[in-house]
Amino acid sequence: MFNDTSSLLAHLATRRSGKARDMVAPGPDAATLKDIIALALRTPDHGKLAPWRVVTVADDQRGAFATLLKNAWVAENPGAAGMDLSALDQFAHQAPTLLVLLSTPAQGVKIPLWEQQMSAGAVGMNLLHAAHAHGFVGSWLTGWAAYSPQVAQAFGARAGDTIVGYFFLGTAGGALSERPRPEYDDVVSAWDI
Repeated sequence: MFNDTSSLLAHLATRRSGKARDMVAPGPDAATLKDIIALALRTPDHGKLAPWRVVTVADDQRGAFATLLKNAWVAENPGAAGMDLSALDQFAHQAPTLLVLLSTPAQGVKIPLWEQQMSAGAVGMNLLHAAHAHGFVGSWLTGWAAYSPQVAQAFGARAGDTIVGYFFLGTAGGALSERPRPEYDDVVSAWDI
């Protein structure tokens, strides 16, 4: 069983993202989505800077999001006009709920940029945990659309801001399956001085 919410330990031991393309309705309603985001914001944040922003994309905005993606792709890839861009439409319309997480580091502060970016990543992980705790599955996707300056600007990014990822939330459309995990001894070692 994946995403077992019987205890925190059980959840951490069984946490599994769902595939955004396989998610079906329902997704979280407005009140539940607010709770999910509020839980995600309880993340480590050295300096209390809140160096991140979450943007919700409503159902009736998915078409505009698809258009943004296609326009940005054509602008950034000369010769792409007239190509089949249906994959961008599919990306924009998958899963019932879509959030965009941005890293918005504060400038001119003593907290290093890397720490602020790590805090934004922690918000991302907490979005998944909170969605799973509410009985949904989540998927954190990046890819080209997360690195496009034109797309980032459309979501309010300023100089130095980046898209951390797109968070798709919904109900699993089928059984989740395990993916390969690293072997403990391959990634954990004792400090040898």
